[in-house]
Amino acid sequence: MRVAIEIAAANVSHVTGGPFGAAIFESDSGRLVSLGVNSVVRLRNSALHAEMVAFMRAQSKVGAYSLAAPGQPSHTLYSSCDPCAMCLGAALWAGVKRVVCGATRQDAIALRFDEGPVFPESYEYLMKRGIEVVHGVLRDEARATLEQYRARGGVIYNA
Repeated sequence: MRVAIEIAAANVSHVTGGPFGAAIFESDSGRLVSLGVNSVVRLRNSALHAEMVAFMRAQSKVGAYSLAAPGQPSHTLYSSCDPCAMCLGAALWAGVKRVVCGATRQDAIALRFDEGPVFPESYEYLMKRGIEVVHGVLRDEARATLEQYRARGGVIYNA
């Protein structure tokens, strides 16, 4: 989680994107597979959320469209904030077996980010499909990055 938070904070400090970071690790070995930072505004592409970038890079690195492809180890997504609707849905299709979140949906909404239709049932669905979801890991540190973004006057691109 610290890696996801650190790259989110660097993205804010360097004014290269939004206050969100993601990292994908092999669950058992702890080997880092990919990183992603929010690049929506910088690259003018609404799909380039940190989690989406991390998924794309991880799949490219392992050479498969699913991180759950035969022969692949289990993967965990660490996201500096609860994923939005797009990224939460993508977690299912990307093939991760665990999603660990820092700041909460409410923390992002407090900045006026629209996180879309994510409901308790969304998490229940993932759990039924074998994806564990953990919330609030290092929340205060992750929320501090969101606050840093607000203080710098960062663009809220989907408000």
